[in-house]
Amino acid sequence: MATTTRKSRKTEGKMSVSTSDIEDDIRQLRADVGQLMTHLKEMGGQTGPAARRAASDGLDQLRAQGEAAMENVKGSAEELGQGVSQMVRDRPFSSLLLAGGLGFLLALATRR
Repeated sequence: MATTTRKSRKTEGKMSVSTSDIEDDIRQLRADVGQLMTHLKEMGGQTGPAARRAASDGLDQLRAQGEAAMENVKGSAEELGQGVSQMVRDRPFSSLLLAGGLGFLLALATRR
């Protein structure tokens, strides 16, 4: 590190901190930063596997919830399909008219 050796007479008497004090402080600061980096690396190594485990557990929980919701939707769709099939068997003419009416409405809606 470059240091200045010439001091003016006005600042020489007022200066209570020498350049060697500043250099010592900078060395100490570098050592502290190095130690801080070491601690951060160690902490990162400890929290990495824990974060992976938490993410994996969360993913498993979301997967289970998704599968349960899918089973729920499947059950509802099967019930709806069975209800429609039963209605078609019970009232074939009404079902035909309803299907034709819905087709006509859809054709009008997509036409515009």
